[in-house]
Amino acid sequence: MSVVVRKKKETFKVKIISNTEIAEGVYVLETKKTGNFIPGQVVAVAMQPNDNLRLYSLASAPEASTFRILFDVKPDGELTPVLSKLKPGDCVHVSKPFGRFTDQGGPAWWIATGTGIAPFVSMMEADGFKDKTLLHGARYIRQFYFAEKFQKSMGSQYLRFCTQEAGDGIMQGRLTGFLKETNRVTPELKYYICGNAEMVVEVRDILISKGVPFDQIIAEIYF
Repeated sequence: MSVVVRKKKETFKVKIISNTEIAEGVYVLETKKTGNFIPGQVVAVAMQPNDNLRLYSLASAPEASTFRILFDVKPDGELTPVLSKLKPGDCVHVSKPFGRFTDQGGPAWWIATGTGIAPFVSMMEADGFKDKTLLHGARYIRQFYFAEKFQKSMGSQYLRFCTQEAGDGIMQGRLTGFLKETNRVTPELKYYICGNAEMVVEVRDILISKGVPFDQIIAEIYF
């Protein structure tokens, strides 16, 4: 997940530990840590201190020895084409973690599409999934990033929705269709949403139409 940073953040030069393409044009980049963090927080990233910064949700457990960043390459982007070519030992500039998209406690639904799954990887690896249900949407099965980890940890609490392909244990259609039809949406739960702006707004509107208070909806939008 990434967004453009308008306010300058201090960054620190860190080494790349690994850079793995996990699907076509989608990478998991590991760097040295710049500090401790709470699952759901982000870091600002740039190649040089004076470059435009972009935010990426951390996709690693707080106790891990590295930062893990999930990103997809934007061919016309300033940063991601360069990030995809980095090798172990190369350097990048990373800020200290910050942000408020963090678990507030209690039963909740996690809702994600695309690389918006990243903060929930961190929350899951920190054992924050016990009273959570994850709705994960994608166009193709290969785009369910970290699916094996979620299946192993969450079991039936992990629901996948795919619009273009069918597969075992995968519901066909958009997760928004499920949200419209299900009677499992209740105002007592919290709802954490991470993905593109269109999805986040649509999900939020569905939840509000079903009586969920606005302050029970916590959203993170990426571009």
